[in-house]
Amino acid sequence: MVGVVGSAKLPLAAPLPAASGCDGYRTFSYMGTQLPLHILLLLAGLATLPACTNSPGLHEGPLPLMTQDPAPADWPHYLGDPATTQYSALTQLDTTNVAQLQLAWSYASGDRDTLDRSQIQCNPLVIDGTLYGTNPQLKAFALDAATGEERWTFDPAVFSDELLGMGTNRGLSYWTDGTEARIYYPAGPFLYALNAATGTPVQSFGSGGRIDLHTGLGDGAREQFVISTSPGVIFEDLIIMGGRVSEDLGAAPGHIRAFDLHTGELRWIFHTLPEPGQAGSETWPDERSPLTGGANAWAGLSLDPERGYVYVPTGSAAYDFYGGNRPGDNLYANCVLALDARSGEKIWHYQTVHHDLWDRDHPATPVLLTVQHDGTPHDAVAQVTKGGYLFLLDRDTGEPLFPVEERSYPVSDLAGEVSSPTQPMPLLPPAFTRQKLTEEDLYPFDSVMNREARELLATSKHGGPFVPPSEEGTVMFPGFDGGAEWGGASYSPSDRLFFVNANEMPWMLKMNPVAGLAGEDPGRAVYAIACQACHGSNLRGGGVFQSPSLLGLATRLDGPQISHTIVNGRGAMPAINWLSDQQRRDVTDWLLALPADAEMKEILATTGQSDKEEATGEGAWPYPYIMDGYKRLKTGDGHPITAPPWGTLTALDLDAGSIRWQIPLGTYPDLAARGIDDTGSENYGGPVATAGGLVFIAATLDERIRAFRSRDGKLLWEAQLPAAGYATPAVYAVAGKQYVVVACGGGKLGTRSGDRYVAFALP
Repeated sequence: MVGVVGSAKLPLAAPLPAASGCDGYRTFSYMGTQLPLHILLLLAGLATLPACTNSPGLHEGPLPLMTQDPAPADWPHYLGDPATTQYSALTQLDTTNVAQLQLAWSYASGDRDTLDRSQIQCNPLVIDGTLYGTNPQLKAFALDAATGEERWTFDPAVFSDELLGMGTNRGLSYWTDGTEARIYYPAGPFLYALNAATGTPVQSFGSGGRIDLHTGLGDGAREQFVISTSPGVIFEDLIIMGGRVSEDLGAAPGHIRAFDLHTGELRWIFHTLPEPGQAGSETWPDERSPLTGGANAWAGLSLDPERGYVYVPTGSAAYDFYGGNRPGDNLYANCVLALDARSGEKIWHYQTVHHDLWDRDHPATPVLLTVQHDGTPHDAVAQVTKGGYLFLLDRDTGEPLFPVEERSYPVSDLAGEVSSPTQPMPLLPPAFTRQKLTEEDLYPFDSVMNREARELLATSKHGGPFVPPSEEGTVMFPGFDGGAEWGGASYSPSDRLFFVNANEMPWMLKMNPVAGLAGEDPGRAVYAIACQACHGSNLRGGGVFQSPSLLGLATRLDGPQISHTIVNGRGAMPAINWLSDQQRRDVTDWLLALPADAEMKEILATTGQSDKEEATGEGAWPYPYIMDGYKRLKTGDGHPITAPPWGTLTALDLDAGSIRWQIPLGTYPDLAARGIDDTGSENYGGPVATAGGLVFIAATLDERIRAFRSRDGKLLWEAQLPAAGYATPAVYAVAGKQYVVVACGGGKLGTRSGDRYVAFALP
């Protein structure tokens, strides 16, 4: 079904120039794409012309293999290409005409959550005039990319009446041998293979068209939370997958696996938690706790098909915030890995956080690019971080191309914790977010709220990166969602600039002694240990995982349903299967007894510490601390407690290791109404650069999409969306007409949920 939303009020179109390009180079149409002559000749293997430094679409370094790739007008890979550069060589849209963009079509994909918790984070594919995407319930679909008309849909519920542990989806993978074409996409704990023309499952793949992503993770993982929010990368006859696992007790390992494209058979596995005797195992205790997992690559992977290498960004080891049971640097957590794509053999690794206690996962795919380093072209890997840094590494060796210093940081004072005394800090390029929160950096728009922020700062630990978790509370700045986030970064070879959006929201990391959480009610104690981090001490939910409120749960679920959800997980919630039967009964009974309208102080009152056996019992939390919950630090009117900017878009020159420009990204509508409109806002979803000298990005809570001039960050166009576009756009062309499309799923940061994909083009 095709839907319609009101178009932005934009000026009428002006005639397009007959040709464009840099000095002396005209552009010509090739398969719907405007390309310079010398690029056209390069594609044909006939180029002898010199390139100009600002020519659109100029490829730096060795040309990628082109024989298997669809036409240049397409957006054929997650984030644009195997290198995940989030870049389009199309030039029809440029700085002279982008202000004329209008709504071309809108597609209502369905299944929006009326409680405003659903999201769409999908970066769609566009191949040969067909757009492939997913909706809030992870149904896949195909559209006519020029009109938005639906061609087919696929519902993973056909395999099961019960879709538990689904999470979100950020993209799909495409494969063709020239005769058959397939779409591969993850939905919850399964990877599906669909016929690209019809959307029907490929029966020869796995079990009737899907494989279980628990495969290869060990017998114990069958009962653990394992899903994939990001698509795999396809190399030859393999699809290589990362995945998301729990960040809590009993998490599954985050091993990287390759599956046969045709049969779904497991072909190789790389152990991100090394087995005894494997390289890296010396950075762990001799006997690793069976409750330790993680070190997973949830953000997605990058591929260099010429080298045959896949590049993997791993996250922290679980449990995320206390590592007393895992002394050591904990390889291969928090690493950029280069693996042989054919065998899974490790080529190199580089660890950016030792013994992570801050949930400093690598939040985005490594970007593969070519920089001018020491006067010569150098193939590199650029990894952005939640901490607001960029590590630029040699693509063959993993060695940093700019100096990295091992700096000393405070050590933990938590009982049993052995934090790393040093952490690697890149000296260039400079951090693209602020790193230290002081009284001078606090909320400037209200004196009362400023004073409250000062009081909070005075009673907590702060002072820069890698201040350890504490009982007092440690200010994380930037917070758990970055810095950089899963939207990733974009590299424009035509501008030789690297674009990254970032958050500057402070969060609180507070550790509670488990001994003080028991209280007299055993159900309340279990809730504090197992549930509070996501659902909050006030049970109202929200937070980093958009968890639902649990108040009045008895009006929605009965006891067996609550118990089943605890054991199996649901949506973004992982399975909590390490609780004893008694603990599960205790917390279920406690939740069922909560009235929807009771005062918080009555619901949450505890009667002090208790050493009752039933309050902790067999199978209780085995560590001395539990994290208090994911808490943004906001003022009473809902803004960050810091002074702006609260969200930014930055252009980095990676040849020089410098910041070219930085601007606030987004607004808070209530402040904009007061004339305070240059604040930036929290943002999710990445930028896309084009050879037309533009950077497109949605991402912000003010529900807008924008186009900036890539050379200086000047705003050239913006339009209102039907819901916030917390997703990375795609840029493509059909029949010579260029489009920009973004998923508008909303559902984060208190904004409404949506179900639409909207595309813009010139009239």
